[in-house]
Amino acid sequence: MSPENPAILEPDALEDADRVEIPAELPVLPLRGTVVYPIMVVPLQVGRGKSRKLVDEAAVGPRIIAVVAQRDENEEDPGPEGLYEYGTACRILRLMKLPDGDFRVLIQGLRRIRVEEVLATEPYLRARVSSFEETGGDDLRVEALRNSAKDLFRKLVSTATILTDELLVALDAIADPGRLADFIAANLPVPLADRQAVLAAVDVGKRLEIVTGLISRELRVAEIQREIHARVTEEMGKKSREALLREQLKAIQTELGEGDAQRREIEELREKILAARMGEEAEKAALKELDRLSQMHPSAAEYSVVRTWLDWMIEVPWSKETEDRLDLAEARRILDEDHHDLEKVKDRILEFLAVRKLKKDLKGPILCLVGPPGVGKTSLGRSVARALGREFARISLGGIRDEAEIRGHRRTYVGALPGRIIQALKRAGTRNPVFMLDEIDKLGSDFRGDPSSALLEVLDPAQNSSFADHYLEVPFDLSRVLFIATANLLDTIPAPLRDRLEVISLPGYTLEQKLGIAVKHLFPRQVEEHGLLDRDVTIDESALRLLVDGYTREAGVRNLERELGKICRKAARRIVEGETGPFSVTAENLAEYLGPRRYESEVAERTATPGVATGLVWTPVGGDIVFIEVTRMRGEPALHLTGQLGDVMKESAQAALSWVRANAEELSIDPGEFERYEIHMHVPAGATPKDGPSAGVAMAAALASLFTGRPVRPTVAMTGEITLRGRVLPVGGIREKVLGALRAGIRTVVLPERNRKDLEEISESARNQLEFRFASEVTDVLEVALSPEPGGPGEAGPGAAERG
Repeated sequence: MSPENPAILEPDALEDADRVEIPAELPVLPLRGTVVYPIMVVPLQVGRGKSRKLVDEAAVGPRIIAVVAQRDENEEDPGPEGLYEYGTACRILRLMKLPDGDFRVLIQGLRRIRVEEVLATEPYLRARVSSFEETGGDDLRVEALRNSAKDLFRKLVSTATILTDELLVALDAIADPGRLADFIAANLPVPLADRQAVLAAVDVGKRLEIVTGLISRELRVAEIQREIHARVTEEMGKKSREALLREQLKAIQTELGEGDAQRREIEELREKILAARMGEEAEKAALKELDRLSQMHPSAAEYSVVRTWLDWMIEVPWSKETEDRLDLAEARRILDEDHHDLEKVKDRILEFLAVRKLKKDLKGPILCLVGPPGVGKTSLGRSVARALGREFARISLGGIRDEAEIRGHRRTYVGALPGRIIQALKRAGTRNPVFMLDEIDKLGSDFRGDPSSALLEVLDPAQNSSFADHYLEVPFDLSRVLFIATANLLDTIPAPLRDRLEVISLPGYTLEQKLGIAVKHLFPRQVEEHGLLDRDVTIDESALRLLVDGYTREAGVRNLERELGKICRKAARRIVEGETGPFSVTAENLAEYLGPRRYESEVAERTATPGVATGLVWTPVGGDIVFIEVTRMRGEPALHLTGQLGDVMKESAQAALSWVRANAEELSIDPGEFERYEIHMHVPAGATPKDGPSAGVAMAAALASLFTGRPVRPTVAMTGEITLRGRVLPVGGIREKVLGALRAGIRTVVLPERNRKDLEEISESARNQLEFRFASEVTDVLEVALSPEPGGPGEAGPGAAERG
């Protein structure tokens, strides 16, 4: 029910109300948020089911009902215990049914009643009630209280803006002191409990005392409002009216004692700040902001900003950390269980644990794992965290161009948050997790800043003990974090940032390593992920070898796992369609699962004719082979280069041609041929940009092969830079190039003599499958690479040979 403003009855109506006889039993209408007094006519909106039934039935009888206020206005169906003891007997003057089924009722208050006993609760409340007459209304004390109440109410009307002057006209028309008290109480902006106290006061003197006290309190509130208004106006000057109202509301709440909830909240935050065991500077800043928060009203715009900042300060793990598992044997077991090979990384983690066992306050290392896609860099982070017994946190840096992503936004910005470093630590819940910075080589920069510069502080052990996030604005200790960055190549990492990283290279896998990874990790995982059992599908070694060699050509094992997943899906479908297993995958039936073989070795075919040599190249996804093709046409002497070659590679081609021409007689080449032919050198694939000096020896071999008519042996590949004097200079990426040669079916690799030391980085299994020849001069390369007679492939010629 939603009552509207009450109205005063005319004197004749009041006399009529006094003559109405009140039945001993009445239906009880619960009323929300207001009290009806005997002198009032009040319109109500009746919408609750029981209440609608009550007024509908009461309207056809004597139309007398009991109206009683409910204690909790949010209660939908109050029982006897949910109502006050005193109420008002009322008469229904008018009833109108609205289109939505609700009733609009006009009721007239008759006399005070008390609910003696509830007789029924269905279909609505019915109770035995007793009405009573007022007492103590004729002595001088009552007269004095009446005059005092009228004077105070007049003063309140002139002071409070929510009361209108029309009330004074009605006030002067009421002579009866009891009804005067009821009228004033009905128009005061006081809580329901105070209104109910006035209704329950049978003694007129007592009632006037209550009303006088309520008026005095409202006068004090109004006086405080005026004082606040004057003080705030003087202090704030041109500040907004919204701030003025907040100050007024705050002072009113303080006067009425309504700020307890906010004080409790402030104390809870204070306890959490102290329990977080922040550093001295951070705790001082947090307590200072908490004091500011206690002075704000919750509706203030800055309140939520400060509260959010305090929540972040409390939830960041300032002192929480996990205990490292210092059992080296167990850590080694976990690392071997999760990853095949990767010995360098495993050794580095075990070294960290060994030193950590001897020196408890050891700072975390800053590792960077560099290698082609699919070799297990990212998954290695989780394995390291499991081996150390630490939590794992990871953020991807690929494509980040805003410095604020690392350091956070300042609190002056709307929706500001800490940077990804602090956010990840909060999710991890400890201050010493294994923290993976994925794809650090793919950071960008623009007008918003340079994230790589922000990482300089994060990844510097000498500075990160006091890392300052722009949002928190207090130092946070990152020295206990074990950072592991991953990258595909180092060239795109800025030099100052690269200088802070301990780089560990992860080469591509050999065939034997891929077989081990597939058997131990990839195939069992795919079987489980596709809902199969180990006995449902099996794959033998011959099928795995064919799968690696004929269906994937990569440095890592990502595509290998996809192909194994395809096999498992085929098996799962056959099982669901009713076929009975187990299904055994062999080299003979592998094509039934994966289709025809995708990769064939074309080395022998491509190098069978003179003028084609096989070079070795390094790419971001691992090493590979490249064919250098040379042909000649009659015409003016010229050298044409195609295949998207860079400037350095073009210069290498020119140097190779110059050396071959200068040494034509030693190579049994007629020098006059260079005057009769124009030469075209092409390096497939034409759509891929290429550059670098390492193809120099292959270009020289291709030119020598063309003009001598001696093909390059199909199983020989080479790399090295050449000079005009025929020297072979060292090049980089030897490990990746050797593994690429092994994947392509090469059997003999020609390397610069000064790269001999790089063989130590290649696994023993890879070295055992290849023959290595080392060259100091271009003539050493040609002795190994060129067939002894024109048109014949032959075997690798004499030279400095070495088996792994």
